[in-house]
Amino acid sequence: MPLSSVATSASEREPPFYQRVGNECGMFEQAFRQRLPLLLKGPTGCGKTRFVSHMAARLGRPLFTVSCHDDLTAADLTGRYLLQGGETRWVDGPLTRAVREGGICYLDEVVEARKDVTVVLHPLTDDRRLLPLERTGELLEAPDDFMLVVSYNPGYQHILKSLKPSTRQRFVALSFDFPPPATERDIVARESGLPAERCAALVNLAASLRAMKGQDLEEGVSTRLLVYCATLISAGMPILEAARATLVEPLSDDADVQEGLMEAIYATFG
Repeated sequence: MPLSSVATSASEREPPFYQRVGNECGMFEQAFRQRLPLLLKGPTGCGKTRFVSHMAARLGRPLFTVSCHDDLTAADLTGRYLLQGGETRWVDGPLTRAVREGGICYLDEVVEARKDVTVVLHPLTDDRRLLPLERTGELLEAPDDFMLVVSYNPGYQHILKSLKPSTRQRFVALSFDFPPPATERDIVARESGLPAERCAALVNLAASLRAMKGQDLEEGVSTRLLVYCATLISAGMPILEAARATLVEPLSDDADVQEGLMEAIYATFG
């Protein structure tokens, strides 16, 4: 697959909005300054990716984001030889670019990648901070302003897809969860433009829906989906239609479960 399909690079002047919940910003900065790799754990849509984007911009470093999947290989990260203009040329992957340029490489949902990916990461996560490129014979030493960040959702782990203890213990780790209600209300209001009282009702609804996780739902409604719902309502869409499209359909295909979700929505918005 083309390397451009799995990586994006961004360096922003103004950090994207992120509402701090604890001391996660301070921990990220210290990990960066001390050249330590960072592991983020938390449910889908709780703000992990936004947090990394915010911190990369705050630190003034380019960000290389890779959305991991079943077919992602080590070569997708390090690079490969490609035919360009009738010639065979080496093209760096996002991890190699981050090492060469001194950026932050963020592997989202790293447990989804193939096992050979973790083999490539290991030398970068100890005091050597090396990236061997077997195809070119290079041995790259990461500069001080390189940082490796990975994330995963513990709720989706199973025996075939999990981080080995030997890999987990190579990282400083931060746990993420959905923000406290008042903070989540402020986030949804800022991102969507919906009045705070309406956002408070959505946050209360989310708490009811999240209580169904593990019973009828695999995953609770995310802050991201609340923002989507609030954005549609703010744009003039009827509340019940917006809620079905953002808080019901994405969470389940089961008709009975959808009916239960809609009952909770009716109870909140009538």
